[in-house]
Amino acid sequence: MKLIGFAILALALFAACAPRMIEAPSPESQAAVAADPYAPSPYVKLSHPEWTRNAVLYQINTRQFTREGTFAAAEKELPRLKGLGVDILWLMPIHPIGEKNRKGTLGSPYSVRDYFAVNPEFGTLDDLKSFVAAAHAHGMHVILDWVANHTAWDNPLVTEHPDWYERNWKGDFHPTPWWDWSDIIDLDYSNRDLREYMSRAMRYWIEEADVDGYRCDVAGYVPLDFWEQVRKELDAIKPVFLLAEYEQRDAHARAFDATYAWSLSNSLQKIAKGEADVGALFGFYSENESAWPEDAYRMTFTSNHDFNSWHGTDEELYGDAFEAITVLAFVGEGMPLIYNGQEAGLDKRLEFFEKDPISWRAHPNADLYTRLIALKHQVKALSNGAAGARMVSVVNSSPTKVLSFARFGEEDGVFAVINFTPEEQMISFEDALHHGDYVDFFSGAPAKFDRSSGLTLAPWEYRLYLK
Repeated sequence: MKLIGFAILALALFAACAPRMIEAPSPESQAAVAADPYAPSPYVKLSHPEWTRNAVLYQINTRQFTREGTFAAAEKELPRLKGLGVDILWLMPIHPIGEKNRKGTLGSPYSVRDYFAVNPEFGTLDDLKSFVAAAHAHGMHVILDWVANHTAWDNPLVTEHPDWYERNWKGDFHPTPWWDWSDIIDLDYSNRDLREYMSRAMRYWIEEADVDGYRCDVAGYVPLDFWEQVRKELDAIKPVFLLAEYEQRDAHARAFDATYAWSLSNSLQKIAKGEADVGALFGFYSENESAWPEDAYRMTFTSNHDFNSWHGTDEELYGDAFEAITVLAFVGEGMPLIYNGQEAGLDKRLEFFEKDPISWRAHPNADLYTRLIALKHQVKALSNGAAGARMVSVVNSSPTKVLSFARFGEEDGVFAVINFTPEEQMISFEDALHHGDYVDFFSGAPAKFDRSSGLTLAPWEYRLYLK
């Protein structure tokens, strides 16, 4: 659903403090504390699937991904996506769309009419199964977009279980408060039977279609203890990957592998527009290292369906800064996302409620993504979460204009320097951390850094050096 920068961050912080998020300590943790109350323990209690450790996400808007707008047509594109190098394919909601209070001609896929069915606009259940099986055969995994917070007005649950829905002060069903989501109504997770139903629906697609997990829409609007219970049930079937459309630390403990790095994206957009400098990034990376668990995957992105349709194209949001920001999304800490069409230089805001297929074409973005994904797969230090290395600042002479950092692991590493301004920058370095011999990732030329080394960077230029 449509989420807007700082508003969603504020709501995230509010929800983080809500009483419903608090969970009593488990018997195991109580026993551990009794044994040694000062012994540290990992904050993240879940186990990430091994195939997520250096994975890159790719979001598919099925309606717009191909001219046909079907799973069968999307399946034909899998060899191309394999060649791009992406690992996890995120399908936007696959379910039938509500007709009552529908927006536009085709409606929003986030207005779910039946959690156990496939939208005939996209094909059949067998078509979905075929897509998933083909993705697996190419070594990729598939997650579905799951909308647990609300349903369409004409979902059968409205008449079969009206007590499963929230009511407003007049006693009527209502959309999510404060948003213009008039095509949906909110569910009430204080109802035990609703929780059991929703868990069963999520298990169904793992068991029936062999999908590998979920991207959970407005996940913070649903109680965290529900997600923690669901994670246990899904992991009992097979190892799954869960991505929360939310930015909250506690979601990582027992429920979600990854959450949105909304605040990073907001800062990068401001930098691209000249409304902020590199200092706007320091708060995010400082908090990421000091306040968030090391094994939390924070999804980094330049676009997604919300950004593209409601905020703007890459050109509108980033202009000439796009490539530099993309490089940071891949080599900085985080799990990168590509929105379908970005590799083709998507230059329009895709309609959300109508058919508006992507115009595919050859574009330099495809080569940039291919090279960055290969780099992420190659360099262990760039792995996700605790499997990768921390970013360490390499202080330079223009710290508000140029971001320079190292990610060095035991086996390999990267030294990155990115000019986040539209002017040429000549810089020197104060720290010795980066001293040594490298290979320039883009040119293949050898490079050496010592006390006398400096760099001259063109506007928005980026350099990556492999150790």
